[in-house]
Amino acid sequence: MTPRLAPIPASLLDAVPFVGPETLERQRGAPFRARLGANENGFGPPPHAVAAMQAAAAEAWKYGDPTSHDLRAALAAHLGCTPDHLVVGEGIDGLLGLAVRLLVGPGDRVVTSLGGYPTFDFHVAGFGGLRHAVPYRDDRQDPEGLIDAARDSGARVIYLCNPDNPMGGWHAPAVIEAAVAALPDGCVLLLDEAYAEFAPALPRIDPDDPRVLRFRTFSKAYGMAGARIGHALGAPDLIRAFGRVRNHFGVNRMAQAGALAALDDPAWLARTVAQVAAARDRIAVIARDNGLDPLPSATNFVSIDCGGNGALSRRVLAGLADRGVFARMPWVAPQDRCIRISCGPDPELDALAEALPGALAAARG
Repeated sequence: MTPRLAPIPASLLDAVPFVGPETLERQRGAPFRARLGANENGFGPPPHAVAAMQAAAAEAWKYGDPTSHDLRAALAAHLGCTPDHLVVGEGIDGLLGLAVRLLVGPGDRVVTSLGGYPTFDFHVAGFGGLRHAVPYRDDRQDPEGLIDAARDSGARVIYLCNPDNPMGGWHAPAVIEAAVAALPDGCVLLLDEAYAEFAPALPRIDPDDPRVLRFRTFSKAYGMAGARIGHALGAPDLIRAFGRVRNHFGVNRMAQAGALAALDDPAWLARTVAQVAAARDRIAVIARDNGLDPLPSATNFVSIDCGGNGALSRRVLAGLADRGVFARMPWVAPQDRCIRISCGPDPELDALAEALPGALAAARG
C-alpha cells in the first residue's frame, strides 16, 4: 500500500526551492571552478571558530544543549537584550518554518514579496496558509505595499527580507521603522536580516515589541552556512512559544561552540565585511566590462542586469555552468532579467571574469 499523506502535503507538488551545486556537479560530471551561486561566505569562518568546532567534535556523543544557554547569553550581550528575547535554531530557514507553524493556520493569509526568498513560501504552503505576493518596486521589496496588502487582506503575518535576497537591495532604518509603526492590529512582521552585518545601518526596534520577530544567522558574514545555526529575536512571550514546536536537540554541539567563538572574534568579522565589499566592487567591474549593469547591493552578492528577459538570463547561467562557474538568478519577472553572483575570493572571481564573455556570447548567439 502507498502511505496516505495528510491533506495539506498531499495537495502540494514535489519540489525544492534550490538545486544544490553538488547535484549540478554530479550532473555535469566535474566540479565547479567557482562556487558563486549560494551566497555562502567563500572567505570562510574565523579560525578560532573552526578550532572550537574541532574541540567540540570530541564530544559529539553528547546532544547539544537544548537551550543554547551560553550562546544566547553571548548574543544577548551583543544585541542589548536578554536571553529570554532569543531562540536559537537550525538557521533562519528552520526558524522561519517554526514561526509559520506558530502563527499561520490553514486558511490564514500571509503577505510576502513576489519573487522574494522562496523557502518562506514553501513553509506557508506546507502549513496551509494563503500567500498574497506584492511586486517589487525599483528592484527592492516594497514595505509600504506589504503593509497595505496586509491591511486589505487581514493577513496575520508579513515577511520582509532587508537587506534583500535575491536582489541585494536595502531600505534605510527609517523605512523599516515606519513599516513597524504602521503594522495592522494582529499582524506580525517576520524581518529576515540574514545579511545584517553587511548593511550600512539597521532599524531600531524595541525587542519587547510583540509585533516583530527578527532573524539573524551565522551562515553569511560568519562563514558557517554548513553548521546550520541562527537565531530569532523577539518579545519573550513569543520566543517562549517556540519551545512548543521546535526540535529541542536540533542545534548540535559543534555549531553552538563555533557560533560562540565566532561571535567573540569581531576583528575577523570586520575583515570579512571588508573582503565582501571589495568583492562586490570587483563583480561590478566585471559586469561593466561586459556591458552589463550591476545593481546596488548591501549583501554578500551582486545582482547583474543582463539586459534581456529570464530566458536570456537562464542561458547565461547555463553558459557559466558549462565554463565551470556556479551562479543563480531570481525566479520571477522582472527580477529574472538578472543573474546573481556571490562574493568570493579572487581566484573564483578570476574564473567568473574569464567565463562571462563566452557565456554571454553563447546566450546571445
